[in-house]
Amino acid sequence: MPMLGLGTWQNDDPDACANAVSTALEAGYRHVDTAQAYGNEAHVGRGISEADVDREDVFLATKVWIDNLAYDDVLATTEASLETLGVDYVDLLYVHWPSRTYDPEETFRAFDELVDEGKVSRVGISNFLPAQVDEAIEHADAPIFANQVEMHPLLQQEELREHCADRDVELVAYSPLARGKVFDVPELTEIAEKHGVSEAQVSLAWLREKGVTAIPKSTSEAHILDNWNSLGVDLDDDDVATIDAVDRTDRQVDPGFAPW
Repeated sequence: MPMLGLGTWQNDDPDACANAVSTALEAGYRHVDTAQAYGNEAHVGRGISEADVDREDVFLATKVWIDNLAYDDVLATTEASLETLGVDYVDLLYVHWPSRTYDPEETFRAFDELVDEGKVSRVGISNFLPAQVDEAIEHADAPIFANQVEMHPLLQQEELREHCADRDVELVAYSPLARGKVFDVPELTEIAEKHGVSEAQVSLAWLREKGVTAIPKSTSEAHILDNWNSLGVDLDDDDVATIDAVDRTDRQVDPGFAPW
């Protein structure tokens, strides 16, 4: 799984979404993340098809919404997602949230069937707390490949990071720029000025130092390229320690059905 991907949440304008995906792929991205709930799988698929990149070279992830997690619904809606995306398989299929119709035994029975059929390459979970990660591992025959959660310097997820690392579950960070709030963190600004880069690039580089994959969303070519250039930012130990010590906790995504 490439450690920097393009997130597409709230990117539901058909042309803007397709252009963002194709622009990112042409720039070098090879990881694109979407979801049933985003309402943009068709646009994401169009962007992939319009880019001069082979489908097999793109790590494509989508998520099953909380209303669709019963066994039959997982199968039916994933088939619909594949058709909408215009692909034969996805590289990673997530349970979007452990909520509403989620039942570990039935949900993962369907996920495992999709893996066996070659329609899904890897099984993922999203917004799972440590105990729920263990429950998922217990019920899924396929390995739990990744847990996608909100993570950034203002929500560092240390306990969850360690828990997932101990169980060989990758961590994927959504909202890695804290919806723009990383630009207002003095410690990040100081480090950004030191390296001659943006606060966004510092945040993404910090996540990479933690072994976490980031999927920042963007529709502008300038921001897509700025995020991509974070791969060239090398933070030193002092930089990482400074960010680790940021004394703020600011969760950006907190729906009523969240498990915390």
